[in-house]
Amino acid sequence: MLAGQRQTTRDLMLAAIIGLGLLSVFVMSRAIDARRPAPDPALEEEKLYVSGKAARRVSLGFEGLMADWYWMRSLQYVGRKIMNVPENVPIDDLGALNLKLLAPLLDNATTLDPQFMEAYEYAAVVLPSVDINEAIRITRKGIDANPDAWQLYHHLGFIYWQRGEFQTAGEYYGAGAKTPGAPPWMQAMKARMVVEGGSRATAREIYMRMFEESNETSTKEMARRRLMQLASLDQRDALRKIFAAYQSKNGRCPASWREISGTLQSLRFQLDQGGAPLDPAGFPYHLSGSGCDVELDPKSEVPAR
Repeated sequence: MLAGQRQTTRDLMLAAIIGLGLLSVFVMSRAIDARRPAPDPALEEEKLYVSGKAARRVSLGFEGLMADWYWMRSLQYVGRKIMNVPENVPIDDLGALNLKLLAPLLDNATTLDPQFMEAYEYAAVVLPSVDINEAIRITRKGIDANPDAWQLYHHLGFIYWQRGEFQTAGEYYGAGAKTPGAPPWMQAMKARMVVEGGSRATAREIYMRMFEESNETSTKEMARRRLMQLASLDQRDALRKIFAAYQSKNGRCPASWREISGTLQSLRFQLDQGGAPLDPAGFPYHLSGSGCDVELDPKSEVPAR
């Protein structure tokens, strides 16, 4: 009987702790929303209401829950911005969306939970086009808090690679290669950055590793689309060489895809029923510039830039 009573008491205490945690999140959310400006019909930029340090002080020991709250707010914030754009915008190219709140939201999430790897990864992928200095600062903060997390060195190397600072990118890949459990390709990436940092081969390696290693849905989707873009760039270069050879031989550009279908088939291009080569997303390329250039179908998933 006594054992049963002790178990019941423990269950009640656990339930009370969980209830207190949920209540604190609710109260904190209401307090934050109470300070939030009323929606503006002109969709003016919002203001951040509570800093990460202030939120930590009032979180009553539930920093993880509050970090999740800020993380969800950051995803919702980006999602709302994207929904107001008529065309598909790559997640790593959101600089035109005026995402002033994103850096503070991600900073708060990682201040409340310094081991929040998904938030660091999102900062490395999305923030560079919005505020690259904040992307660097938040990722460095992650390395300071998690010096053995090779993934964070990979993220920081990626940011500097985007910035065109290949030497610095290589240094971070090299530093990450020395951490416990780091994959061998981290050291190889250091060498590649020094030798061919701006090449498509390096870009392909980076996005392939991001796709393989990431558990974050938007990062994997971004990497998948960028890999398709790189494959398409290679295809379009090959097509332009075919056009140049055809023009040199015939004195004009091809008037239709069928005029060069034999060459396309010999180079193992996938063709649609009209003979047009297909891009990596399965959409037909279009002849442009009087038949001596090629462009993407507007409906294609392949990023145009």
